Amino acid sequence: MHPLQCVLRMQRCQRWRPLASVSWVLLRTCRAHSGLPSTACSSPERQQEAGVWKDFNSRLATGPTFQHFLRNASVPQEKPSSEVDDPPPYLTVDELSGRQRKVYLETYGCQMNVNDTEIAWSILQKSGYLRTSNLQEADVILLVTCSIREKAEQTIWNRLQQLKVLKSKRLRSRVPLRIGILGCMAERLKEEILSREKMVDVLAGPDAYRDLPRLLAVAESGQQAANVLLSLDETYADVMPVQTSPSATSAFVSIMRGCDNMCSYCIVPFTRGRERSRPVASILEEVRKLSEQGLKEVTLLGQNVNSFRDTSEVQFNNAVSTNLSRGFSSNYKTKQGGLRFAHLLDQVSRIDPEMRIRFTSPHPKDFPDEVLQLIHERDNICKQIHLPAQSGSSRVLEAMQRGYSREAYVELVHHIRESIPDVSLSSDFIAGFCGETEEDHFQTMSLLQEVQYNMGFLFAYSMRQLSKRSATDLCGRNDGNLKVIFPDAEMEDVTNSGLRVRAQPGDYVLVKITSASSQTLKGHVLCRTTLKDSSTYY
Repeated sequence: MHPLQCVLRMQRCQRWRPLASVSWVLLRTCRAHSGLPSTACSSPERQQEAGVWKDFNSRLATGPTFQHFLRNASVPQEKPSSEVDDPPPYLTVDELSGRQRKVYLETYGCQMNVNDTEIAWSILQKSGYLRTSNLQEADVILLVTCSIREKAEQTIWNRLQQLKVLKSKRLRSRVPLRIGILGCMAERLKEEILSREKMVDVLAGPDAYRDLPRLLAVAESGQQAANVLLSLDETYADVMPVQTSPSATSAFVSIMRGCDNMCSYCIVPFTRGRERSRPVASILEEVRKLSEQGLKEVTLLGQNVNSFRDTSEVQFNNAVSTNLSRGFSSNYKTKQGGLRFAHLLDQVSRIDPEMRIRFTSPHPKDFPDEVLQLIHERDNICKQIHLPAQSGSSRVLEAMQRGYSREAYVELVHHIRESIPDVSLSSDFIAGFCGETEEDHFQTMSLLQEVQYNMGFLFAYSMRQLSKRSATDLCGRNDGNLKVIFPDAEMEDVTNSGLRVRAQPGDYVLVKITSASSQTLKGHVLCRTTLKDSSTYY
């Protein structure tokens, strides 16, 4: 039987009409057999059937293309604000509601955490929770945490010990007190928090605040509940943050989340995920509402705020390359298309000429001329730029994977001051980075003197998991759980006289302490020993 006959008979017998994609395959099969004698379609019935296929071909040619489906799929369909997701099968709508329980929120760390607190409260408020500023009357205590340095995490561990006492004294006549850890520390430490502190009921990473009502509902059954999944697209664009202070005159507006820079010392890409930006329209709507409320200053927030790139509108996803500051490079493949920071800053500054606009925290690589020109031209954009240098040594900057040299940074400073007279500059610096020498430190001091910043934020390097470790130093903890850092060097093994060894993970070593800070001890190693033998040295 001829293939064409097979297809047509299937249509007549089963009243089956092939889909466009299937039809295309079948039509290709027919064309492949076009070398048949012309008598194959000579009968009136065959001619009629051929006409059907010709008509179908013409309709197919004028119908939707594959690009049509891609174009429609690229525009996410947002749910109406009044539409509520169906509850999971193991919870009822009533269990998901706050039922007037009182929430106490504590915020630690950066401005992003302040904004995260407002987002989390907005979500909980809609679920029926009440806010309280009295710790004693709270039914739920949520700590929005920071993980940028070890000291910040130690503050939370200490706070949990205080809350453990509060939880143990809770009257049985009241609903059980639930304690939650939110933000970067929840994302970084995950299992350690749940296993080390059984009194923690809820963990929610920076991208999981929408899940807070469900997590708290699960915790009501006595189980620990956690969601620390990072997202590639969560920006909370449809969540209007609730200002924590009714009398506030300024506000933070988050415009993007995450970071792609992967500086070797930084934990942010691991706790807040990949870089993604809010749609411009949602940012402008939030700023307008803040202006209508009488606020006089808005700070645009992001881990790398000036790398903003809104790709939500297809018509702006062209192939325009990113313009970096002269002499700067990025650690990732150059991105293209989208609405950039200069466009957003322009639109935000037009909303209310009497509302001051700031932004933080930027990266020096993302200061093209159009951004600097806009800051110079607009009276309501503050003439203040935070320009994190981190070090004045080109060698250390390369180890930090910052993407620029000291010379390129200084040239950018001169260019900014030429473009924006009387600009105020501030910066961040890290002292004691891995492998940093006295000469490197002196170069940082000389950069401070050369630039003459209006303000500086100086930090001692905090060596962490996932941050870059020294190739010459080792680290352990003493009985008091203090971190001890010492050079990796040969030493005597007291259990095997005359043997010289280097310390390995799991070894006990004696270290003579030569300097100390509030969190860290430093010294040089004496010998490898055992717990029993070490007691003879005291």
